[in-house]
Amino acid sequence: MIGFIGSVFSPWYRWSGRRDPENHCCINVATYGPGSRFTMTDRGRSGLRRSADTFEVGPSRMHWTGSQLIIDINEWGAPPMVTPVRGQIILTPQAVTQTEVLLTPDAAHIWRPFAPTCHISVNLTQGHQWQGHGYFDANSGSRALEDDFDFWTWGRFPMQGRALCIYDATRRDGSTLDLAVEIDATGAVRETTAPPRTRFARSLWQVNRETRADAGTMPRQRLNMLDAPFYSRSLVETRINGETTTGVHEALDLTRFRQPLLKPMLAVRVPRRAGWTFRD
Repeated sequence: MIGFIGSVFSPWYRWSGRRDPENHCCINVATYGPGSRFTMTDRGRSGLRRSADTFEVGPSRMHWTGSQLIIDINEWGAPPMVTPVRGQIILTPQAVTQTEVLLTPDAAHIWRPFAPTCHISVNLTQGHQWQGHGYFDANSGSRALEDDFDFWTWGRFPMQGRALCIYDATRRDGSTLDLAVEIDATGAVRETTAPPRTRFARSLWQVNRETRADAGTMPRQRLNMLDAPFYSRSLVETRINGETTTGVHEALDLTRFRQPLLKPMLAVRVPRRAGWTFRD
């Protein structure tokens, strides 16, 4: 689940010239397995309402209570599964960090790993009811991702007594970001040394994928979660510093995303609903 102000992957936001991020907001929900759905409705300024502890886009909202993030979902699945996706997600962080990471030297892109270790409770339509461990972070930026990056991968891997987050990227100027941070149960964050990037099998759309892995280890996909022409999300198993772990992995090909022909394809999955207004 991702909340956007300035929906970076929306073709409507791109076609608008990205001049007014508050006029292109959404709450994106993706579920997996039987009954899976994908929602990413691009809504206008009239459908956005926010305060210090609440973020509302259309009929869906996120609310921070001081100890939990309560997410109420009321969306419609994208074609071809145009059905309601409703319910609630409750995220309870083990600890909240105070860390901010610059993804470019000029701070045009920033990552905030708010709570890399959480308990999550999910109760959504289509039978998605479960509890487990979750993750909560945020990204912000003053320029388009594809203007500054060619490719990046991200991964969150549960480790013994900590969570390991990997952020690797190739910037358009030829420089690279190679970041590995560990976050313990108290929320303390420290940069750490991780083994080199290791390529593994491409996604169904042939997006390149890589993550960190010990010498002699080949990372492998355990579950395909979301597959697009420029993006892959999956559960990946790897071995890092002698510890085998399975975590959520993302690969984003921004060279592909820059291609103009991709935007009409995305418009099918990202409908525009500019006129939604609150009734209370």
